[in-house]
Amino acid sequence: MADAAQKDMDVDAFLVWADGRDGRWELRDGQPLLMAPERALHALTKYAAQKALEAATKRARLPCRMFPDGMTVRISPRTAFEPDALVVSPSPHDLGAMEIPNPVVVVEVLSPSTAADDHGVKLDGYFSLPSVEHYLILDADRRVMIWHKRGQADAIETRILRDGEIRLDPPGIEAEVGAFFATE
Repeated sequence: MADAAQKDMDVDAFLVWADGRDGRWELRDGQPLLMAPERALHALTKYAAQKALEAATKRARLPCRMFPDGMTVRISPRTAFEPDALVVSPSPHDLGAMEIPNPVVVVEVLSPSTAADDHGVKLDGYFSLPSVEHYLILDADRRVMIWHKRGQADAIETRILRDGEIRLDPPGIEAEVGAFFATE
């Protein structure tokens, strides 16, 4: 997907290159990567998760904000991901920005083409950022939430949730697990 002129980009060059470009892109080890089209269930689950997080942040009345897909999260100088949703605290002042530098919660919805990355390189990448406290992986087909949480001494704790309530602290928001999934 990248031509010779685009090899070995850093995130700053990638953001300039990607601005206004068709499609959704991520940067992996300096290479732009076009993200695959989404299935309907993926899109609906992503939207449900975004709504659940937005409602939770409003109920909590905290200085945090949910952002849907489209925002870039810099993992390293040559790698940047675009999660399906994220929560940042505090909310950035520059709403013209394409990058969120300090997400607290990141969400990815599994798809057949991304499952290995979501459980591997993205899990490692997101938790390489000191601000990330929670990484939610949503399996829409099975209606299962895989919740990775930063624990004591930076250990990553994992829980598998199918129902009930989840409390993401920090930043201090709560939501029903079922609200993260599309209704049929």
